[in-house]
Amino acid sequence: MALPINITDLLNKRKIEGDRIEFKKGWNPADIYHSICAFANDLDNLGGGYILVGVEQDENGLAKRPVTGINIEALDGILKQMVGFNNMFDPFYLPRTSVEEVDEKPVLVIWAPSGVNRPYAVPVDVTTKLKKLKYYVRSGSSSIEAKGEVLDELRDMANRIPFDERPNPDIKESDISMVLLRDYLAAVGSKLEASLFTQPLAVTLDQMELMAGPTENRMIKNVAAMMFCEHPEKFFPYTQVEVVVFPEGKIKNPRNFTEKTFKGSIPQIIKQTMDFLDTNILFETVQKVSGQQEAIRFWNYPYDALEEAVVNSLYHRDYLQHEPVEITIEPDGISILNCPGPDRSIPMSAIKKGDILKSRRYRNRRLGDFLKELDLTEGRSTGVPTIQEKLAANGSPRATFETTEDRLTFLIYIPSHTGCGIKSTTEKTTEKNHVSSEKTTQKTTQKTTQKIREMMKANSEISIEELAAACGITRDGVNYHIKNLKKENIIRRVGGDKGGHWEVIKEPDSKA
Repeated sequence: MALPINITDLLNKRKIEGDRIEFKKGWNPADIYHSICAFANDLDNLGGGYILVGVEQDENGLAKRPVTGINIEALDGILKQMVGFNNMFDPFYLPRTSVEEVDEKPVLVIWAPSGVNRPYAVPVDVTTKLKKLKYYVRSGSSSIEAKGEVLDELRDMANRIPFDERPNPDIKESDISMVLLRDYLAAVGSKLEASLFTQPLAVTLDQMELMAGPTENRMIKNVAAMMFCEHPEKFFPYTQVEVVVFPEGKIKNPRNFTEKTFKGSIPQIIKQTMDFLDTNILFETVQKVSGQQEAIRFWNYPYDALEEAVVNSLYHRDYLQHEPVEITIEPDGISILNCPGPDRSIPMSAIKKGDILKSRRYRNRRLGDFLKELDLTEGRSTGVPTIQEKLAANGSPRATFETTEDRLTFLIYIPSHTGCGIKSTTEKTTEKNHVSSEKTTQKTTQKTTQKIREMMKANSEISIEELAAACGITRDGVNYHIKNLKKENIIRRVGGDKGGHWEVIKEPDSKA
């Protein structure tokens, strides 16, 4: 079966955490089945893992290239062996397999998603007659036997299946948008895109581990509706973001406000929300400094900090609670309110400090996987550090985080840059200050975007670093222009960062 993620990303440990990927030079079933069992038990609720047989690991923990590969003649025997070994799991567990060609050699990829019927046990050595069963879990990048308190914790945690991984009998195949599904598979560079319209939808969903239940009653998981349904609010009421803008402040003039509500799949909601903020709220300030050639430039809010906050609010919210994500915008800052609050494993002192919020329990671990594959979030508790880092780089004050004692809500407050004040849509449109400066900036932007388009036409596989060097700007600057070009449907990325390519769809409008 085809993998739900590009093989190149696995080899380079991109989009999937390194601890969830193992490289094996050869076929060693006893050791490999310990890892399959550990990934299936998924003690940390990270989403299982991948084992690549025929690949050695280099000193940096990445795949050594060219890969070793495995004997093509041995593959059929290995797959037949696996059928018998899979039956040794207690309870039964079926890992997914795919033979991928890497460096012109076959590599066996074993995908072991977290199992629905955890905990799982497997013989210490599946190849011997003595079938003594043991439980295995991941410890960093290794698979170890679960003993004592770890085994107790495994048995306790395994019974709590995250909400997004639960099968939902109300979700039908007709609720899944083929367009959204195709767009996702194309964005991550999955080979499943090629077979999407040539096989039944249920087969594709099953290959993506988006179905659960016995053969006679297969059900679609909640996360499939979150990602690929145009109206997930049918199943999870108030799956939406509500934005309220108070131009003069909620206290000063509570009657002067505008509202916007964004609905759709989770990626659609994120895009609509960020497009609104980018168009109507964000603006850059340029300050000339006496005796200094270069002006100081800063934004009222850095885009990346807001995006991280919005994505994490949708990632970590409880979809059983009928409460939207609320974003309130005032002159001095933006508040993002989410329900419920952080897991109780995160101490209140860490929340008040606002450096990193590290939890072992994820409400929607699979949704997080999808968002990571779309480069919308990095996972691994990096959300808060990313927000603070982007604010610091912009010269903005730090964000603050609040929750109630009963952890019913979670509030992120992102202050505006001290040199800025919020501008309404009308003010941004009619402002006439620094007209000549803005025209110069616009001309420079047009030249840069034109150069980026031309270079992509000449070399569709050109990298961000090569574009930055040719344009004389930073990597972040290139990403900024690319984001705008994508928004205007002038270019698009086909496939992932590795192995994909750029496509120039059309020329910009003559007024652009």
